[in-house]
Amino acid sequence: MAQLDAILKRADDNLPSSLDKLFALLRIPSISTDPAYKEKCAEAADWLVAELKTLGFLAEAHKTKGHPMVVATSENAPEGAPHVLFYGHYDVQPVDPLSLWEDDPFDPKVKDSAAGTKVITGRGTSDDKGQLMTFLQACRAYREENAELPVKITIMFEGEEESGSPSLPAFIEEHGDLIKADFALVCDTGMWDRETPAIAATLRGLVGDEVVIKAADRDLHSGFFGGAAANPIHILADILAGLHDENGRVTLPGFYDGVEETPEDVKKGWEQLGETDSRFLGEIGLSVPAGEKGRSVLELTWTRPTAEVNGITGGYTGEGFKTVIAAQASAKVSFRLVGTQDPVKIRESFRAYVRSKLPADCSAEFHPHGGSPAIHLDYNAPFLKKAQTALSQEWPKPAVVIGMGGSIPIVGDFQRKLGMDSLLVGFGLNDDRIHSPNEKYELTSFHKGIRSWIRILDALSR
Repeated sequence: MAQLDAILKRADDNLPSSLDKLFALLRIPSISTDPAYKEKCAEAADWLVAELKTLGFLAEAHKTKGHPMVVATSENAPEGAPHVLFYGHYDVQPVDPLSLWEDDPFDPKVKDSAAGTKVITGRGTSDDKGQLMTFLQACRAYREENAELPVKITIMFEGEEESGSPSLPAFIEEHGDLIKADFALVCDTGMWDRETPAIAATLRGLVGDEVVIKAADRDLHSGFFGGAAANPIHILADILAGLHDENGRVTLPGFYDGVEETPEDVKKGWEQLGETDSRFLGEIGLSVPAGEKGRSVLELTWTRPTAEVNGITGGYTGEGFKTVIAAQASAKVSFRLVGTQDPVKIRESFRAYVRSKLPADCSAEFHPHGGSPAIHLDYNAPFLKKAQTALSQEWPKPAVVIGMGGSIPIVGDFQRKLGMDSLLVGFGLNDDRIHSPNEKYELTSFHKGIRSWIRILDALSR
């Protein structure tokens, strides 16, 4: 404990220099989706390689068809210690519209917020440069205290997360042996609130499909043909309306295969968070939950599967009015998956359902838009419990285990391709405005994030 206390104090003393290092990285406009910033992405990768080398890591920026992949390994670790992979990404979102920023997005500052807290401002502060730097500065505190890193560490920083990770599958296929570890640490998530740290134990999977319903060989005059000709918009509307029953459950055959109920003790833990329908929905101008009846909003968004219509097109949608029966109509539909739901079977079931609803002289064509299964950690996994205890020792309130409604594809790749589970711990807040103008990261998130990783690494070694 004496050594741990010394390392934590070192992190406290290093906070000004840690901020300087973060600011240096934030000033590099590593926007991955814009080819104009290709050299800046390479500059960010090289900056990280140099920084990792000062921490005693063997580090290299690996070339890909897109932006470099930074991989580093620690040279020494105690015998028998676990091997962890830390993942983050150094690329950032575009800053448009620039006119909405209060300051230059690539000139970071520490400012006072309206909430009375100190915040670090600039693009990438919360997503994900500030987050990944919490881990690097935790390692620095160990090194500067002449302490051995308590576990074997491999680090992987991606440069294309914000643009769909196009180079990642090939990199894992070719260099999986470089990054395979006992489990991964992913710092691209958030806290429950400013005082309550969180570990995400579930991520929903995703299936996307686009359906096009076709009828007549051209658009028709609704006066000449109305009432006699099939209307694809009517057919599509009926199909989409039939995806849910009166209780909000999805009607596709076999849809709930692999969906398990959330353990009662976990749900009771969520009840202690104090989330209500009105508070959750009130922020977006709603008040009454949709979806399955009898479920809390946290269940609905974390551990239950969904079918959502994301877009509909058909007929005349311009200014004014045009009396036409469209030749075709289309919809984009997504399914969020949980448990062991099979993306392939869900897609097949949806398509079979659509075909079953078609009139005899109409047809449907489909265009897939990706598919990945859900991720679900064992709520009682030893490394999760150790991290939960460590976080609870650092923050004012005990750490909670939560779910996430979205998907993080890299976590699925780690599990399916490398057999690694991931511990998802992050220190962002809901109001950090990631992907939006005036992104920020709480100074407390940065400081206590560093201290949290010191505690987690120590706990994982025991």
